[in-house]
Amino acid sequence: MWYIIVNPEAGNGKGRKNWPAIKDALQKAGITYEYAFTEYAKHATELATAAIGNGFKKIITVGGDGTNNEVINGIFNQHKVPTHQITLAVIPIGTGNDWIRHHQIPNDIREAVALIVIENTTPHDVGLVKYSDGKQPRLRYFINVAGMAYDAYIARLTQDKRSLLKNQFSYLWLILKGLFKYKLQKATIEFDGQVVKDKFYTINVGICKYNGGGMQFVPHAESDDGLLALTYAFHIPKLEIILLTHRFYNGTIPSHRQVRTHQVKSVKVTSLDDTPTLLEVDGEFIGHTPIEFSIIEKALRVVVP
Repeated sequence: MWYIIVNPEAGNGKGRKNWPAIKDALQKAGITYEYAFTEYAKHATELATAAIGNGFKKIITVGGDGTNNEVINGIFNQHKVPTHQITLAVIPIGTGNDWIRHHQIPNDIREAVALIVIENTTPHDVGLVKYSDGKQPRLRYFINVAGMAYDAYIARLTQDKRSLLKNQFSYLWLILKGLFKYKLQKATIEFDGQVVKDKFYTINVGICKYNGGGMQFVPHAESDDGLLALTYAFHIPKLEIILLTHRFYNGTIPSHRQVRTHQVKSVKVTSLDDTPTLLEVDGEFIGHTPIEFSIIEKALRVVVP
């Protein structure tokens, strides 16, 4: 039996609006389940932990990347069941839906339910990040991409203006507007014995390839290779960034002269001045430097085509 965690506010309310159609598709597919709606921030984390404590080993999220992240943290917050024995499936209702792009999971209710019926699974790595929220050290798990510097700056703006982001155009407009306000910060990146100190436009650490509504800053990411895909970009003129927009989406930005990519086991990012480097994971702004990343290999199983 599956346990379904529904975010009713995902996709600007699509979670609530589409739930009757989802229930109908589940019933016709013969899937047995219990479910709960999230009621507040991080409620999905609590629900996932409680569900596993009550004997569930198969969880479906109805939502987007943020809901998926909360559920992942719920899975790893419990110690009753080894995480590699847990199966995660997604019925995508979110706005960005970047994680499903990597796995080519259909953005359609009935097709997503059909995948769950077949229950073809693959092992999946999970990232762990240690960071500061301004008050104390914190831990967060993630399953897609973590972004720092400009990426996290935009994630914080997005959080503040979420009600205004109705479509991809409004999101791109926010990115461009924020670009001319953002100031590059000095930081140090340490990975696999290397140390890089500079001003960075963006720093990305990925388990999967896509973030920011289909952008590919880490196109070299593989979700089951036991490695973190690292991409960082030095200073790029703002007008040039606008001209490079198409390369963010087609996966060719790593070939730019100011961009470097690596595949690593761990990453540490620290600030070089009094201004901290910001951090977002799976699209949610959470804190800032000092930041340390590690990876948990084949940490759980996910349903894929």
